[in-house]
Amino acid sequence: MTRPLSARLALLAAAALVGAGLSQSAVLTPASAAAAPTADVTVNANEGDGTIPSTGYGLNTAVWDGQMNSATTQGLLSSAGVGMLRYPGGSYGDIYNWQDNTAPGGYVAPGTDFDQFMGTAKAIGAQPILIANYGSGTPAEAAAWVKYANVTQGYGAKYWEIGNEIYGNGYYGDGWETDDHASKSPTTYADNVLQYASAMKAVDPTIQVGAVLTLPGNWPDGVLASGDSADWNRTVLSIAGSAIDFVIVHWYPSGSGAQAALGEPAQLTGELAQLRQEIAEYAGPRASSIHVALTEMNSNVDEDTQPDALFAADAYMTALEDGAFTVDWWDTRNGPGTISTAPDGATDFGDYGIISSGTCVGSTCEPAANTPFPTYYAISMLSKLGRPGDLMVGASTDRELVSAHAVRQANGDLAVMIVNKDPDNSYTVNLNYAGYTPSAATPTVYTYADEGTAITSARQGTSASQTIAPYSVETVVLTPQSNQFSALSAPGTPSVSQVSATGATVSWGASTGGSVTRYEVEQQYGTDSQLLAESAGTSATLQNLVPGTTYTLNVLATDQSGKLSEPSDPVTFTTTTPASSTCAVDYHLTAGWGSGYVAAVTLSDTGPNPIDGWTLTFSFPSTGETLGSGWNANWSQSGQNVEATSLSWNAQLAADGGNSQSIGFVGNNTGAYPSPAAVSLNGTVCTTTYSD
Repeated sequence: MTRPLSARLALLAAAALVGAGLSQSAVLTPASAAAAPTADVTVNANEGDGTIPSTGYGLNTAVWDGQMNSATTQGLLSSAGVGMLRYPGGSYGDIYNWQDNTAPGGYVAPGTDFDQFMGTAKAIGAQPILIANYGSGTPAEAAAWVKYANVTQGYGAKYWEIGNEIYGNGYYGDGWETDDHASKSPTTYADNVLQYASAMKAVDPTIQVGAVLTLPGNWPDGVLASGDSADWNRTVLSIAGSAIDFVIVHWYPSGSGAQAALGEPAQLTGELAQLRQEIAEYAGPRASSIHVALTEMNSNVDEDTQPDALFAADAYMTALEDGAFTVDWWDTRNGPGTISTAPDGATDFGDYGIISSGTCVGSTCEPAANTPFPTYYAISMLSKLGRPGDLMVGASTDRELVSAHAVRQANGDLAVMIVNKDPDNSYTVNLNYAGYTPSAATPTVYTYADEGTAITSARQGTSASQTIAPYSVETVVLTPQSNQFSALSAPGTPSVSQVSATGATVSWGASTGGSVTRYEVEQQYGTDSQLLAESAGTSATLQNLVPGTTYTLNVLATDQSGKLSEPSDPVTFTTTTPASSTCAVDYHLTAGWGSGYVAAVTLSDTGPNPIDGWTLTFSFPSTGETLGSGWNANWSQSGQNVEATSLSWNAQLAADGGNSQSIGFVGNNTGAYPSPAAVSLNGTVCTTTYSD
């Protein structure tokens, strides 16, 4: 979490560290009972989103929490299924000395040193993710920590972050993170990451090292400091990409109220996709092996009440489905802050923890120490949906206030988690399936109700219909009809090569466990799957693809009886624009500030005939992008489609690239803002380049 040391010192009085995110979200309006009595949920078990990592369900722990290693804490975290613990605690990572368990300028509780923390991690079966002190530490100090942890003690600590929120060191004007280096630029940080990684891996080459980035659409993404030619992410990736194994991002979306916050998990898909694009573009040849860790997350709204629990359940699964290998909630205990009332009438203590510290603000006191808050039960519900190694599969709903996630469990059961974000209305949920036929048995349903003090379970409803109460989370566990699935293993993770405007080659590892009749390459299309190719081998050539279009594919194997294997992990790629066209466009982002950006567009006629009057069109890839204002053209937007038409003085484009016209616009964004994959001029898809 990110605040100045003065705020951190307030922890002595059990006040919380709080962070501020800058993205915003449109407010969701609760449906009336008459208008929205039902919701349709569709699950496609043939659309795979990868398996749940053993590190997936993570949590932050902090050295100011004197109960962090108590038997009570260990029991609660073990019961919740927490698989990763982050230490020593947010911004404390940049002032913490692991050797003497001190954090100059901050408070460290007794009983919280590294060995004691590792005792808790081992007791609950969680892996640690450790913050090497960048702000006031050195590469040698970090390397000594690695040596002590993995050579001396044999802990096998695999994941190491280099600093916490280093972009908050004041370089961009807002400073909460300690950074004692003479230069606080992203270049300096990246250069030092190389030194940290080298020193740490010299001690234990098996560790993985992570560098700090910012999530697209969140400050200071896109911001250029004076004298810089690139923003934080591009600079760090370009310099340190050769040495890192993962990147670290944090997410505090700061919705204006509960209903806005509950709509924000949907932003993660676009933001993480854009982050992956940045890694691919800037990190060099090792880009495909660099993973993403979401090491801090909280809604910043109604933190100890049901809205934050609903946010947590939805956001955890969204981030994991979109490729994060860990999602680490902020925080285990944090202490009360500002007192308020949640939409369901519950008292919110402003405590970002999942377990009560039992302290007070004035005359208002939290529940007794160690009482779980609703967010604790939200994390506990994740293990009812799926455990490490289980397959996440496609799920969708037709209601804005109802979200769904699905997992095909190792025993063949299918679990569907439904989140009702409506504080007033129950929904009758109609369940639909593709790639899975449930048995007629009455499902087992796990429920966490509004402000509940436990997760309940019962056999209720049917595989086709369930009723979910307001502000609640339900997980429906269904058994399959017998002999439904192939014994073949899922094909290996696909890779894509030879990508062109209209084609690509996809390859994958062979399925095992029996004889394969054929492989099917299927496009994820919502929760429908579209067959793109079949192959008797382990590769296929895709043809007739659409230029400038993003595709996500799974591969499935078919056995001799016609049964399908589980789907492979997904692979995503974007077709190029045509190598040869009668027009050319350069699309150039010139500035950004997290919630908006400026794009300059240059267009040319490269065909044999001149153009007198032109219309340029493209589509915003993200629903969170809107057109603000523009210049040198008549600009308009309809849905996600943008159009710019020529003015009288710039309507002429000479043949064969004889001249060009420069136009541009200001865009607004809530969350992701990827550049359009294709731009057309007078209906023709142009050869498009993207410069920075």
